[in-house]
Amino acid sequence: MGTMQDVARHAGVSVMTVSNVINGHPHVRESTRQKVLAAIAELDYHVNTAARNLRQGRTGVICLAVPDIDRPYFGLLATLLIERASARGYELVVEQTSARRDRELDSITRSRLRSYDGVMLSSVQLHDDDATLLRGDFPLVVFGERPFSIPIDHVAMANERGTDLATQHLIDQGCTRIAIIGGQVGTGEIDVSTLRAQGYLTAMERAGLTVNPLWVHHADYSFEGSLESTSRLLDELGSEGGRPPVDGLVCATDLIAVSAIRVLRDRGFSVPEDVLVVGFDDVPLAQFLTPSLSAVRPDHEGMVDAALDMLIERIEGRRDPDDYRTFIGDVTLVQRESTRR
Repeated sequence: MGTMQDVARHAGVSVMTVSNVINGHPHVRESTRQKVLAAIAELDYHVNTAARNLRQGRTGVICLAVPDIDRPYFGLLATLLIERASARGYELVVEQTSARRDRELDSITRSRLRSYDGVMLSSVQLHDDDATLLRGDFPLVVFGERPFSIPIDHVAMANERGTDLATQHLIDQGCTRIAIIGGQVGTGEIDVSTLRAQGYLTAMERAGLTVNPLWVHHADYSFEGSLESTSRLLDELGSEGGRPPVDGLVCATDLIAVSAIRVLRDRGFSVPEDVLVVGFDDVPLAQFLTPSLSAVRPDHEGMVDAALDMLIERIEGRRDPDDYRTFIGDVTLVQRESTRR
């Protein structure tokens, strides 16, 4: 097995260039990169990551803790993080918290015990009272929509703007009886469901449309919960003359939208002919559905890059300990068949 020096001699480059190629440095000419990779293959060179990380006092592994691994959004998030972390010399492990407070807290403790270099936590249950637990010497970035009164490294998305865009899009398409599934009001909490409900309400008020309280329907963010909530919405509102009780649905996630379309079809209603449907997240599945799903698209790549920047700067000691940052990812609307009549 060759050494890094052997690879450099064989490729006719410096040891530093070999190191840059191994670590995925972006500023290496493609022809040079290919030459180094060919030399690595010919000499059967392997990076001793354990020795390298021991010298640096790190393991080269970071953790992503998410509520549910099987949700499309978290699959998308994990895929992007794995790709981008790898390009920066880090491996990613994924753990599931099942949206339980005790497991969200445990994910932070376990990350220390397992010698991860840092953790990215998609938090559902932690709130402002836990903010002090999310600060300190251990590198930690929180994904989530709950606000915190003291600074932490925090990545979120423009939830209100997203459902405002979705609702306005339905209004522009001629809808006047628009419901939201997966939203809540009057809970006193600030989370995904209340923020997305607020964006919907803002757009409806701006358009001068009166909101029937039954149009704001909470849903468990699962296929089963979304099916139940959509069915309950239709049952509570009833239908007249065979027409659906609403002509537009804003769904708080794409997963909810998939379930809603299924319920509408089972009830004999067509999308988009009878009801227009918009999702939120724009996961890859959205474009392959029948009909393809119009959806709010968060800046997934920008959010992932911001989270990695925050985390790796802390891991590598390139940021002042008291320099906490927040990144709010923007959103756009992607129109597809589910809102085209």
